[in-house]
Amino acid sequence: MGMFERIKRVLKGNLNQMISRAEDPEKMLNQLIIDMNQQLRESKNSVASAIVDEKRLERLTKSAYAETQKYEQEARSFVSAGKDAQAKEALMRKQEAEQQALQYREQWEAQHESVEKLKQALRQLQQKIDEAQRKKNLLIARSKRADAHRKIQETISSFDNNSAFETFDRMAREIEEKEIRNEAFEELEATKAPDSLDDEFAKLESAQNSPDRLLEDLKQRMKDEERSS
Repeated sequence: MGMFERIKRVLKGNLNQMISRAEDPEKMLNQLIIDMNQQLRESKNSVASAIVDEKRLERLTKSAYAETQKYEQEARSFVSAGKDAQAKEALMRKQEAEQQALQYREQWEAQHESVEKLKQALRQLQQKIDEAQRKKNLLIARSKRADAHRKIQETISSFDNNSAFETFDRMAREIEEKEIRNEAFEELEATKAPDSLDDEFAKLESAQNSPDRLLEDLKQRMKDEERSS
């Protein structure tokens, strides 16, 4: 699921920028949430495309199985009419349709499993974005409190003649505030998207039966059905 990997890279890049640049935390956090929601919309479109593929494979599978039934009925009709050559041809077409149906069914089931996992991952991503939204509001409140505290300290320090020691204390407080802010951003970085899924399918190999054998099998089944009726 490359789309979720892209989300993780975008989030990580934005977080690193916020940590390294002394900009307005509220503005940057709001932009981060906007970016996350944009990636979520793109991910939903990708999942929708996967669902479309699943539905298409489902229709192809059902259509192929319907073909097998059609050729079965044709073969029976030819046998009843004493047209063995036409019956053989119908049975061969039935066999081809069965093989096609098995291949479509295998791909359909694999696609269905993949889509279900994508849906689950999308739900988890939505939950994490909601959680990030809540944390964003808390972080902004904490940032404002920290700014207010810093301004008060700056005002107090302006009346202090011992400027060297005050500068040292002020820098220590600013470093501590940066550390606390970094810890807060690390909480957002913990919101990660699921890893990519591997889509590997095993091909079904079916042995070809000869037309004569298929015809004999059909005749025997028709005799068995007459005796049992």
